[in-house]
Amino acid sequence: MTDATGGTNATSGPGAQSAPGAVPGPAGAGGAGAGDAAAARRVRVVLVDDHRMFRTGVQAEIGETARTGVEVVGEAADVDQAVTVITATRPEVVLLDVHLPGGGGVEVLRRSASLMADQDRPVRFLALSVSDAAEDVIGVIRGGARGYVTKTITGTDLVDAIFRVSEGDAVFSPRLAGFVLDAFASTDAPPVDEDLDRLTQREREVLRLIARGYAYKEIAKQLFISVKTVESHVSAVLRKLQLSNRHELTRWATARRLV
Repeated sequence: MTDATGGTNATSGPGAQSAPGAVPGPAGAGGAGAGDAAAARRVRVVLVDDHRMFRTGVQAEIGETARTGVEVVGEAADVDQAVTVITATRPEVVLLDVHLPGGGGVEVLRRSASLMADQDRPVRFLALSVSDAAEDVIGVIRGGARGYVTKTITGTDLVDAIFRVSEGDAVFSPRLAGFVLDAFASTDAPPVDEDLDRLTQREREVLRLIARGYAYKEIAKQLFISVKTVESHVSAVLRKLQLSNRHELTRWATARRLV
């Protein structure tokens, strides 16, 4: 098992604990008497989400390798950890949250471009997020993800989606597929919003909350950052978009249906 620093983390001893980058292997995985799923092809998976309780829940749902055929080989809670663990473990599939400290899922995809492009052992990404916003879906698909499902998905359906993505299929929750089709098939608008693409993932999060009327203190609490950091992000957004104040910013975001 590889931890977030690229080292090896033993998890079989008494008292071993799960932490980002170090996931206990399922009991009996690969041992004698394993079920049909274990005898069949396995898919190695890394979980990337900044909420430990959610990672633990997903691990419980899909990580019983003998039953599901899914082997969770690593976890990460932010962008830097994710890139480190993914590079070290080279999984077939990464379950990727969209909103992460350090730049979001789009930044993980950007820094993993060479792994996705590997012809022999490509790493494929499946976004797994609470967000069903069109800009989040389109952003990660443009970044190279093979699919996008919401966190309302059942464990059985998630396992199926993981196997399909590992085989190169594109997988989406039913309502989300329309966003992608509209974005890439529309002739009425350019496929890329150059203004929006100037912003980092965190700047987009701050932009969306500002446009929804949140105060700086409320944004700081929701994103687990300081008020000063919120102010810095707002200043950067205004500068990049050549806007003067939060009222213009709100109109800009509303016109693009980001609210």
